[in-house]
Amino acid sequence: MIERLSPVIAGWLADAILALHVGIVLFVVLGLVAIVLGHWRRWPWVRNFAFRMSHLLLMVFIAAQAWLGHLCPLTIWEQALRRQAGQQAYAESFVAHWLSRLIFFEAPWWAFVAAYTVVAALVIGCWWWVPPRRRGHSGITS
Repeated sequence: MIERLSPVIAGWLADAILALHVGIVLFVVLGLVAIVLGHWRRWPWVRNFAFRMSHLLLMVFIAAQAWLGHLCPLTIWEQALRRQAGQQAYAESFVAHWLSRLIFFEAPWWAFVAAYTVVAALVIGCWWWVPPRRRGHSGITS
């Protein structure tokens, strides 16, 4: 299906996927910071079950992908779209140029697996340290 897209549309979609990817990275990283800070500041929203479940599942998926040696599906789709657009990955578009520098780093594969595993362990640990609350539960315990 990607082969039927015009190069311009493929480039726009690649940029949109990259922006989504950056948003997901920010959600995972800033979400963890917010949970820890929110516990300390007693922000009730950091215990929201839907927020916490989506945060946990996303991080476990990311760590599992790394352990299995797979690239993120968003990266695969973006690269395919960039090829369809006649672009080199992360070199042709202003959006791609700057956003990719925010989330893509040069490091050995094991460094990413280790980093994702540590973050996943922290996210899982926060389920016990700052347990989420389902609707109808109130009060914050330390």
